[in-house]
Amino acid sequence: MGLTLTDATAEDASAIAEIRSRAADELTKEFGQGHWSAPATEKGVLFSMRYARVLLAKHDGRIVGTLRLANKKPWAIDPEYFTAVKRAIYLTDMAVDPMVQRKGVGRALIDLALVVARDWPANSIRLDAYDAPAGAGAFYANCCFREVGRIVYRKTPLIYYEKLIDR
Repeated sequence: MGLTLTDATAEDASAIAEIRSRAADELTKEFGQGHWSAPATEKGVLFSMRYARVLLAKHDGRIVGTLRLANKKPWAIDPEYFTAVKRAIYLTDMAVDPMVQRKGVGRALIDLALVVARDWPANSIRLDAYDAPAGAGAFYANCCFREVGRIVYRKTPLIYYEKLIDR
């Protein structure tokens, strides 16, 4: 699949919210209602873009995947589980259009995130995934992220993953 990988702009916010919402709808159809079911909004995407770098995968000019990188720790992340590093960044809000899942879009975004992390500069990428059938833990493990812990945050079971950045 021919992809263009790029940074998002404010003009992309509506399409990003649409991709994230479609992915959430698909997870809800397959696994039932859960924390993954919340739809995204353009306003929420724009707000998050103020404090993070949002990456996109496009196919034929259409956004088919996205993720967000930030140096601010998300609430559900407990740093005690992770390797002590000088600078960590956090991956959140990853979504791939259900019509193109399992075609390399997510992997391409992760590969771009690793390049961005090296240039940031960061020493690791950290994230959490739902510890449930709707979670993406197997995907992150296949992308060479290492499981570093399991917790329950606000009644939601999560798995922590990290990828140390080669220097």
